[in-house]
Amino acid sequence: MIGVAFVQRTDARDESTLRPRMRSRGTQPAINSVTISGPYNVTGSGDSPSRRRIFVCRPGSAAEELPCARRILSTLARRAYRRPSTEADLKDLLPFYAQGRKSNFDLGIQKALERLLVSSQFLFRIEREPSTVAAGAPYRVSDLELASRLSFFIWSSIPDDELLDAAVAGRLTDPKSLEQQVRRMLADRRSESLVTNFAAQWLYLRDIAAKQPDEILFADFDETLRAAMLRETELFVDSVLRENRSVLDLLTANYTFLNERLARHYGVPNIKGSWFRRVTFPEGSVRGGLLGQGSVLTITSYSTRTSPVLRGKWVLENLLSAAPPPPPADVPALKTETAPGKPLTLRDAMIQHRAAPACAACHARMDPIGFAMENFDAVGRWRDRDGEQTIDASGVFPEGTKFEGIPGLKKVLLGQPEQFVGTVAERLLMYAVGRNLQYYDAPTVRAVMRESKPANYTFASLVLGVVKSRPFQMREAGSE
Repeated sequence: MIGVAFVQRTDARDESTLRPRMRSRGTQPAINSVTISGPYNVTGSGDSPSRRRIFVCRPGSAAEELPCARRILSTLARRAYRRPSTEADLKDLLPFYAQGRKSNFDLGIQKALERLLVSSQFLFRIEREPSTVAAGAPYRVSDLELASRLSFFIWSSIPDDELLDAAVAGRLTDPKSLEQQVRRMLADRRSESLVTNFAAQWLYLRDIAAKQPDEILFADFDETLRAAMLRETELFVDSVLRENRSVLDLLTANYTFLNERLARHYGVPNIKGSWFRRVTFPEGSVRGGLLGQGSVLTITSYSTRTSPVLRGKWVLENLLSAAPPPPPADVPALKTETAPGKPLTLRDAMIQHRAAPACAACHARMDPIGFAMENFDAVGRWRDRDGEQTIDASGVFPEGTKFEGIPGLKKVLLGQPEQFVGTVAERLLMYAVGRNLQYYDAPTVRAVMRESKPANYTFASLVLGVVKSRPFQMREAGSE
C-alpha cells in the first residue's frame, strides 16, 4: 500500500517538491496525480500469482509449445466465456498466438489473450433462447447462464471453476446444490462486492462523491472524512452479511466501524489510527444503524444546511418504498426570514412552506422524519442547537403517531418491520435482475420475504430467496 501526503514546508526541500500539481474541490488542496516509475533493468518475465494462473503449463521444447498454448488458451477461454471452451474458440485465438510467437512464447500468449479480451463473448453476457420455445413463452435459463447470473450478482465477476463445474454437470437445477453454491459464494470474500455495489445503488452512497459542504461553515470537512464516511457504511452493511444478521439490524445495531478521523468527527474518544475497527455504542446512543451515519446524513443535506425534506424523502424512498410524488413545478423557495434580520427556525419555515394545499400532503409525511434527524448537522455531527435556536426533534405523522428524535423514529419504523424488509427485498431483486421492478414482480417480493421470515430476515436468506425466484432463473422468449 502506498500513501501520499503533503510534506511539511521547510527550507530543506526544493520548491518543486513543495508545490506538486494539484486539483482541488473548491479551495482545498488535493493531489492531482502521482507517478511511480520502475522497476528498471528487469531480466526475465518474472513470477506472480496472476502469471501462474495464466501459464498453467510451460513448454520444455519447441514441440511442446503448441499443445501447451492450446491448453493455456482453452483454460482462459473457459473462464472468460463462462462456459466450456470449444475448438472454434481456439481457432479464433491461435492465429494471434502464432503472430506473437514469432518473438517468443510469452508474447504469443499475450497476443491471444488480447484477442480474447475484446471478444463479444467476454464483453457481453449472451443468453441464447432454446429453439423449441415459442415466442412470448417463459423458460428457465441454462445452468451455465444461471452460473453467470449468480456470479455477477454476488461477486460482480465471472464464475469460478467450482461454480462452472457445477453448471456443466447440471447440478444448479437441484435446489440443494444451488443453495450450497449460494452459501459458499456468500462466505467468500469476493461477495464484498455485493455489499459495496448494492449499498451504493440502494442507499445512493455514490452521491457523497459529489457533495461539497460549504468550506466556511464546515471547514473541518475534507476528502479523508468523505472517504471514511463511505467506508463506515460499507463495513457496517458487510458485517450484517458476514455475521448472518437480520437486515433489521441495519436500523437497530448498536455498533459501527470507525477510524480516528471519523471518530473525532462523531466525538467518540480513544480511537487512534487510520484503520477501521468495530466500535460498540453505549445504551441509548443515537449513532447506531444507518440513520446515524455520516454518509447518509451528508448526502441528504444541502451544502450550507440540513434538509428535513431531503432526509424525509430519502427514508420514505429507500427504507420504506413509499417515495412521494415529484413536487409541482411552481413550488416557491423556502423563506428563512420573517423580516430582514429576523430569521425563522427551519421547522417554522417548513410549517409556513407546507401551508399551501399543493405541498401539504407530501410534506406531512416527509417533514416529521426529517425533523427527527435535525440534531445531526449537514455533515453528520451531533448538535443541540442550530445557531441560537434549540432544536426541536419531535415529529407527528398525519395519523397522529408522535415520536421524538432518532430513537423514536426507529421505533416507528420497526413498528412495521415487513415494510423495511420488503424494501430490502425489492432493491436486492432489482439489483440482481438489472431492471426496475414492475407490478407483476410484487408476488415475487412477497415470496422472498415469506421464505426469509423463519431465518429472521437475514441478509443471506433474502439473497437466497432472490436467487430461487422466477425473475432470476427465468426469461421470456423474445425479451431483450
